[in-house]
Amino acid sequence: EKSQDCMYLQYCKVCQSYKAPRSHHCRKCNRCVMKMDHHCPWINNCCGYQNHASFTLFLLLAPLGCIHASFIFVMTMYTQLYNRISFGWSSVKIDMSAAKRDPRPIIPFGLSAFAASLFALGLALGTTIAVGMLFIIQMKVILTNKTSIESWIEEKAKDRIQYYQTGETFIFPYDTGSKWKNFKQVFTWSGIPEGDGLDWPVRDGCHQYSLTIEQLKQKADKRVRSVRYRAVEDYSGVCCPVTKGVKTFFTTPCTEEPRIALSKGDLILATRGLKHWMYGEKMLDSAADGGIRERGWFPRKCVEKCQYESETDQPVDGEKKNR
Repeated sequence: EKSQDCMYLQYCKVCQSYKAPRSHHCRKCNRCVMKMDHHCPWINNCCGYQNHASFTLFLLLAPLGCIHASFIFVMTMYTQLYNRISFGWSSVKIDMSAAKRDPRPIIPFGLSAFAASLFALGLALGTTIAVGMLFIIQMKVILTNKTSIESWIEEKAKDRIQYYQTGETFIFPYDTGSKWKNFKQVFTWSGIPEGDGLDWPVRDGCHQYSLTIEQLKQKADKRVRSVRYRAVEDYSGVCCPVTKGVKTFFTTPCTEEPRIALSKGDLILATRGLKHWMYGEKMLDSAADGGIRERGWFPRKCVEKCQYESETDQPVDGEKKNR
């Protein structure tokens, strides 16, 4: 509504529009998502403003269903084995007469059924633990009125302030200070979350665009910290390259982030990296014309650091510290 507020907003080159506060672009869904938490492959959709409560309830009900299934598996195996095995103090004796006395079950419980039930019990318990931990993580961020992405932004804000020694204090603007109020912003009796997904109540002393201003600072900081590399080998963009060494093959990043194909001579701006892999953005000629950026992981073995062509290209001592 106010054109001057555009200076506080991020612009999405793919959607060709400004991002609303707390919104992020999803490469899988190919759209900007309001209050985006993450993209979930299990529901084939993003978890955000409209379905955050439904997704969290899914994380609660799935472990409860697995606990119920585990109870059924345990009792089934116990009742079947109890009729066939006699447990003694010194030995285990199999009572074959019990099978003749009892009527034939609807589903015969043999060795294969026992193995399948045991395997299903392991899956149910594993799902209970894994999804239950995700539920706990989601509840932690909901009670502070954050998303998983915003928690990461807050951590990077602390790192930026500590790195440059600016003396700033970043306060997350959307935490109301009350866990119950934060809970009610997501969970309502009607199932419709509070607000419209665009305007949010903020803490006293915080700006409506405090988070987006911090994101713009972090993007500027990323450009400062990025290092230019030149590709010295071709890379097809496969997840686990066989021809780039054994260590590169077995240490491929366990993430949904894409890989980018490289040709010899390509320029890449690397922003972060691991021991054998790096993440960055390929410098394209059409980037200035609003083209889609190519970002992703690539093997460190395929690139080399570019040397500065002249002294004027080198950063001045202390420049990063003064930013």
